[in-house]
Amino acid sequence: MKIRGLMMDPVTSMPIVILKDGGSNVLPIWVGVYEANAIALEIEKVATPRPMTHDLIRNLLIGFGAGIRKVVVNELKDDTFFAVIWVEREGELMSVDSRPSDALALALRLDCPIFVDDSVLKSAKTASAMSDKLNTNAELRKYLESLGDEDLGRYKM
Repeated sequence: MKIRGLMMDPVTSMPIVILKDGGSNVLPIWVGVYEANAIALEIEKVATPRPMTHDLIRNLLIGFGAGIRKVVVNELKDDTFFAVIWVEREGELMSVDSRPSDALALALRLDCPIFVDDSVLKSAKTASAMSDKLNTNAELRKYLESLGDEDLGRYKM
């Protein structure tokens, strides 16, 4: 998957990271304002006077001779997404539990692949379709799936 854009939810005014694969799969992930800012700063390649948290983590990984092999959004539970960062050092892999927003911010900074488990994509579609109270989210999802690159606004990739 690739981060295709960052936009605001018109209903909740919360930021949404839009993940898209090469096909028709789209996964909107609602994130916090600070996390969205960290992602936007990297998308726009804005340099800050002092390292932000994700820049600090990148610098630590590089300083310790480690890198990130991949990040995986691996679970959707009670409307909350979970992710794992796969850190590699001296040929050894270690998984680190993460919020998807932090994993995505690091993936951008270290240019590593982003994956979403098929079970998460299926669960997200099922949860969206089955929930009456989330009807607005189902409509938003349909709208997001119809977006082209030119529609993603300022923070498209």
